[in-house]
Amino acid sequence: MKITFLGQSGFHIETQGKHLIIDPFITPNPKADTTAHPHIAPEQLPADYILLTHGHADHVADAEAIAKRTGATIISNYEIVMWYGKKGIQGHPLNHGGQASFDFGTVKYVNAVHSSEMPDGTYGGNPGGFVIWNDEGCFYHAGDTAVTMDMKLIPLTCPPLDFAILPVGDNFTMGPNDAALAAEFIGCKDIIGCHFDTFPYIEIDTSEATQVFHDKGLQLTLPKVGESMER
Repeated sequence: MKITFLGQSGFHIETQGKHLIIDPFITPNPKADTTAHPHIAPEQLPADYILLTHGHADHVADAEAIAKRTGATIISNYEIVMWYGKKGIQGHPLNHGGQASFDFGTVKYVNAVHSSEMPDGTYGGNPGGFVIWNDEGCFYHAGDTAVTMDMKLIPLTCPPLDFAILPVGDNFTMGPNDAALAAEFIGCKDIIGCHFDTFPYIEIDTSEATQVFHDKGLQLTLPKVGESMER
């Protein structure tokens, strides 16, 4: 899989010949320089599917524009999919504990402890995360969440994780210490951090965060916006 960090909690995943966009917050993001990194510009990103963990603007800001340009299918909870459906955008609704098969693999919608509303104030359903797997591997995008004992169910109900994407910015989500505990709960040593440094509330000491994971025998990658990784 090729993983490109779009900023905040956003990622472009290339797998099984398909393009997945998760939580695109690019246009309003002060850290997403699309002039320096044109490949992350919403008007350039290829998309077959757009996965939205919850409805907050810093996760869905560019979803409508990308979906309408590309014809991508939105995968999210029922309320979010219905909200976009009223805008003429096709979607596949999931709810917690449910999974579905697509032409790129299987998606399971799992619990997150957070809040959710759409940018216009509409109820955004309960927030969640995604576990996604296919022949190329299995990964978990936690969305915005606190550490929760429910994470211990992921190794019991899903294939072994090759990597996980966890928020580490604190204040609104887990900080580094809780995220390292979450990594232990899900049985995954290869962690990509997200939801950090975009705004003052979630600025972290990246060296300290990396050391927290290292001390527990875990690897934390804190990518730069526009950076691509292979997993």
